[in-house]
Amino acid sequence: MFEAIITHINKHVLLTPAEEEILTSSLTIRDVKKKEHLLKEGQVCTENYFIIKGCFRMYINTSKGVEQVIQFGIENWWITDYVSFKSGQPSGFNIQAVENSQVVVLHKKVVEELFSKIPKLERYFRVVAEKAYSAQLMRIHYIFNLTGEEQYNLMNSRFPEFVQRIPQYLLASFLGITPEFLSKLRAKKE
Repeated sequence: MFEAIITHINKHVLLTPAEEEILTSSLTIRDVKKKEHLLKEGQVCTENYFIIKGCFRMYINTSKGVEQVIQFGIENWWITDYVSFKSGQPSGFNIQAVENSQVVVLHKKVVEELFSKIPKLERYFRVVAEKAYSAQLMRIHYIFNLTGEEQYNLMNSRFPEFVQRIPQYLLASFLGITPEFLSKLRAKKE
């Protein structure tokens, strides 16, 4: 049931069987239907999600009333609003399933207890946070230094299965281009 998350953690820190038992007894699994939200703007984020199966998008509602995708999450990735999760303030973000999905839920109230019982989990989450931060920095770099077409080509060369999996209008939103322009880019590649 929790094999995917245990495998992911063990790539970074090795858990003993006793530690695995402590961890898994603190986790729950949730099935999430396509278009269902894990978090809506204005709610306080109290959970961190490890994606076992499926795909999610994190988006904001802009002042112009547009849903702007800022991040995706797929299998073996974590997704949450860390600002709200840590501060207890209402979130400015939405997290929604792009397809039927399944997540492991880590509730905020057990995090500190787990860190005290399994100190190496702090190292694991530091590594996860460093990777996520690095990815966000690269995304900001690409937004300011690459055209929408260049971003699409880069993404398509690095993650072709991901580009095919995401609905075109969501991918266009993420890249900051129109769905029509993305359609032209895809047609040009064929």
